[in-house]
Amino acid sequence: MEYSKGYFANHWCEKGHIVHCLEGTFISNLKTGESSFLSSGISYIVSNNLDSHLSITENGVKLLIIDGDFLKNEELNYKQLNYNF
Repeated sequence: MEYSKGYFANHWCEKGHIVHCLEGTFISNLKTGESSFLSSGISYIVSNNLDSHLSITENGVKLLIIDGDFLKNEELNYKQLNYNF
């Protein structure tokens, strides 16, 4: 998925995802007030209905996003992972 320069999500997303930043940077805001800055090579996980999130990018970003029912596990919470793929 590609978000253009100045993208600001217009809603809180409730879906679970595994997100890997391929190129660029963005900020992921959680409804809890937490924010994470992600750049190329960084991945994160959000769970269905547990980690409502909203994305913002100033200069644009390319992301690999994997959705799935396996992210419904209530034991799985927001985690930022530093993986080099």
